[in-house]
Amino acid sequence: MLCSRSFPIPPINKVTTVVTQHNIHNHKRLDILRRFQSHQTRTMEVKANTNISHTSAVGLDFLTKKAYTPPSWASHINPIPSHIFSLGHLPTPIHKWNLPNLPTNTEVWLKRDDLSGMQLSGNKVRKLEFLMADAVAKGADCIITIGGIQSNHCRATAVAAKYLNLDCYLILRTSKVLVDQDPGLTGNLLVERLVGAHVELISKEEYAKCGSGALTNLLEERLLKEGRRPYVIPVGGSNSLGTWGYIKAIREIEEQLQSGTDKARGLGYAINTSEELKFVMEIAATTGIVLDPVYSGKAAYGMLKDMAENPKKWEGRKILFIHTGGLLGLFDKVEQMAPLLGNWSQMGVQESVPRSDGIGKMF
Repeated sequence: MLCSRSFPIPPINKVTTVVTQHNIHNHKRLDILRRFQSHQTRTMEVKANTNISHTSAVGLDFLTKKAYTPPSWASHINPIPSHIFSLGHLPTPIHKWNLPNLPTNTEVWLKRDDLSGMQLSGNKVRKLEFLMADAVAKGADCIITIGGIQSNHCRATAVAAKYLNLDCYLILRTSKVLVDQDPGLTGNLLVERLVGAHVELISKEEYAKCGSGALTNLLEERLLKEGRRPYVIPVGGSNSLGTWGYIKAIREIEEQLQSGTDKARGLGYAINTSEELKFVMEIAATTGIVLDPVYSGKAAYGMLKDMAENPKKWEGRKILFIHTGGLLGLFDKVEQMAPLLGNWSQMGVQESVPRSDGIGKMF
């Protein structure tokens, strides 16, 4: 199995970690990374025989409740969770990413969080392992969360809830003209509705006016009156408990991380330029890695753009890029991408072409 393999990491002088913007959500996460960097048992030099082990917590541990012990460098953070549910196929592998036109002596390695599981694929499952354990411990019988109409987090939450025999209620943000219509079965919506999630639509204008907290509170009050025991997960699963998913991810990566941000800015959440979508297609065609248009595609686009404009800054570096998943988000971009994909044609076959396996038979 892919998850059980070990992928060697080369010796490095500097490791630059490229993550999408939502991974480093707040100052608390940045503080966690700084403490991790200063931890005495970690160094910036990684020996040549360093390996990422992919043999733990796979297979028989799936969907089991497990005790959790935090790393010492994160023991100051509260609340400290006592248990998690094993929901993802973790640890995810790391391999070299043969990107075109890299600066001199620059290597990019890819951490494949897009392989954390087909239905829960992406980094979202890391937060849900902690959040779902808390929901079950508190006796919840249903989950409430909120996000965009093609939210990867909402899809992962719906699947995780069903794994644990919990109902799931999703408040999904859409356009004003579509809020009273069937949302369809595209991308993440298909998976959500297949696993039985209850979808409630809200317009972007109503969402902006009320805020996500007020909307989830409103649904929570309604379900409580109906005798349910709801557990509310905020947008993206981003709260103090969800942060532990990234602490666990840092622990999973055995070499030291050097994290930072650069001045890269796009059009906005889930809005893509044609250049970005063309880039996603070119990377898939040249490397076989499919990026999502919302997070990893934009991050990789910005990284390679900066490499082209400032090659000296990147020369000689070993970069670890975290692919956060979200493949199903591409389905929402089909109309925008269709004109850019022209690699098809009807095959011309002459009637006189002889068959070597018989005549008039369809196998």
